[in-house]
Amino acid sequence: MDKLQTAATVLIVPGLREHVTEHWQTLLEARLNKVRSVPPLETDKLDCAARVRAIQQQLEQIEGPVILVAHSAGVLMVAHWAARHSRPIKGALLAAPPDLNADWPQGYPHPDTLRANGWDPLPTGALPFRSIVAASTNDYLASLDASTRLAEGWGSELLNLGEVGHLNPAAGYGPWQQAEALILELDR
Repeated sequence: MDKLQTAATVLIVPGLREHVTEHWQTLLEARLNKVRSVPPLETDKLDCAARVRAIQQQLEQIEGPVILVAHSAGVLMVAHWAARHSRPIKGALLAAPPDLNADWPQGYPHPDTLRANGWDPLPTGALPFRSIVAASTNDYLASLDASTRLAEGWGSELLNLGEVGHLNPAAGYGPWQQAEALILELDR
């Protein structure tokens, strides 16, 4: 199978569960010709500042244009990174951002735990690059209204994906073909 050709390097920013074999981000990474991924953290897994440093460390190793592809808490990491750093970014695909004000199901860190680890307040001002927030109408970590508010604050385009849950393996995603088309759109 041919690799997806992009001019920009794609930096994959996974969520708190990091690299899941059957996750669309992991599968996408194998399909791209120019790609890097933020590696799993050995310690401080819930520390927002450590996550932001990990993004910055990867970006420092990339020359030329970059497209960020973030999922779930990875989207929040990108917002925190953009508030602290100024590297030019060609665009960002921000999929299924969680709502720190929602009641999350068992098995996820409690939003209060994330707040204690520096995730809140979440930067909500305009991002300094083009971005697309891809959101679900039935995501158990965020309502469409919450995702819409984030997209509006960040100056992002909002893409309503319909009923795709949290856009993860538990919701039936494996491959997410639309991600490739969105990346190519950002790469133009």
